[in-house]
Order: sequence, then C-alpha cells, then structure tokens
Amino acid sequence: MYPVFIIEGENHREPVPSMPKVERLTIDQLLIEAGLLVKYGVPVIALFPVVEQDKKSLMADEAFNPNGLVQRAVKALKAAYPELGVLTDVALDPYTIHGQDGIIDEEGYVLNDITTDILIKQALSHAEAGADVVAPSDMMDGRIGRIRQALEENGYINTQIMAYSAKYASNYYGPFRDAVGSAGNLKGGDKKTYQLDPANGNEGLQEVALDLQEGADMVMVKPGMPYLDMVYRVKEYFGVPTFAYQVSGEYAMHMAAIQNGWLKEKECIMESLLCFKRAGADGILTYFAKQVAEWLYLEGKNK
Repeated sequence: MYPVFIIEGENHREPVPSMPKVERLTIDQLLIEAGLLVKYGVPVIALFPVVEQDKKSLMADEAFNPNGLVQRAVKALKAAYPELGVLTDVALDPYTIHGQDGIIDEEGYVLNDITTDILIKQALSHAEAGADVVAPSDMMDGRIGRIRQALEENGYINTQIMAYSAKYASNYYGPFRDAVGSAGNLKGGDKKTYQLDPANGNEGLQEVALDLQEGADMVMVKPGMPYLDMVYRVKEYFGVPTFAYQVSGEYAMHMAAIQNGWLKEKECIMESLLCFKRAGADGILTYFAKQVAEWLYLEGKNK
C-alpha cells in the first residue's frame, strides 16, 4: 500500500525535505501517480492531507467537509481508477490547530467521546466519497464500534475498517508530521496519553482484541520494523488480516544511508519488506511501495 500526501492547488508537487523522493501532490498529480500504481500492480493508495492553516480549528470541522481535500481526492481517484483501492486516514491531527488527534480541553487533555463524534462524521464523509477502507489512526477508545455502527446505519456495508490498533507513541513519526504540517502545531507536545507505551507489548494485544470485537476488518501495527514482534504476536494470536506501517522515520533512515552510499538501495529495501512478511504481515504500508512495485514489474517483463 502506497501512502501519498495531498495538497490544494493544480499541477504542483512539493518535496518533503526530511523524506527524500517523497512529494506532496495536488489532485491532478495524484492521478498521474495512481496510473503508475495501477500499471505496477499496487492494490491500494492511502491518502494523507496537508491542510492549510486557515482551515484548521479547535473542532476540526474541515475533517468532514464533503468538499474537503480528501473527499475530492477520493472521488477523483475512484472516477479515474475504480480498480485501485483507496484508504483514508480517519484522525483529526491534520485539522486541529494544536496538532493533536482529537478535541482537547483547557488542560490539554484529549476528550475521547467528543472526538469520536467528529471521527464518525469524518469516516462517513470518506465512505460517501467512495473510500474502500477507512483507517482510524486516532487511538480513541470505542471509536471502531461507533464508526462501524454509523457505516452500517448509513448503508456503507461494504466499506472496510482498518484499525490502527497497536499504534505506539513513537519517535519515528517525525518526518510524517513535517510532511502533513502538524509538527509546528504540536509545538513539541506528544501523544502519550492515548498512543501506546513502546515498552508494553501486552497493551497492544488488548487494543487489537477490543477493535476486533467492535467490528474492525483488519488491524495495523505502527511503527513497523522496531515493532515486528508485535506484528508476529498479533498474527499468531488472532489470525486476522494484519498490516504494518513502515513509517516516515524508517523510510528517512533508509534513504539517508542509501544516499550516502552506506547501504545498497534495492537490496536493503527489499530485505526490510521481506522482514515484515516473515513476521506475518499480510500487507505493508510503505513509502517504497511504488519503487518496489516498479522493480518487480520490470523484472517480470524481462523474464
């Protein structure tokens, strides 16, 4: 699965300095990339919006705007490439002025239930636009069950839920926050009150169990390589579709070493993805997806 950062405008690409070869794309440029993904056989594209500062608010109202950036991108993708799966991120951090994944009180604590109300609206707006998979990455308690209920009640019975169940309060997310423009809003804060403790493996299993009970179709472990033990444990214990996210920090580390000539590009990238499969991952969300798919496509043509 290929994650892509999207921006407003036309015919424009912006490089992400902390993620070499990764760009923020306007919707017309997104469609060009989508065409390549279909050609190379990548089954799913994941969308992450870069929201303009004047559209951010305390209540994240832009998150469920039917004419918002993500909603328009989903419609454009499904119109141009209906065979390409579209996954959307259900979380409020791109839309809040403080960069947290939810609505906060005066003390700075995230308000779980109020946040979930908005996440439901966001997920419904994505489903209405045509998203195949909605992926709540916010880590609010109980949100999977409420989103599942709302999807069913509104007739979106085929919209799947990928729950970011084992999402750890990791330091490997830094480049992503730069890419979507939430790092500046976060102002050095963290998300340890609602993301998981990196030292605690059992908590991840408990979260997976709860999300599956609430109606998740598949679960995600994030980050990836430093947490392959959790990928293995989740797959072994539950036997459900298990995905892992090779996050921005992992990508940046690989690319920094590759660009300095310290690691072999193709060999190390392929090995890193092989490790996910060995641990039991059914799919990998990775910024290397298009490159790897192109390599495999060309190898297949040359046989």
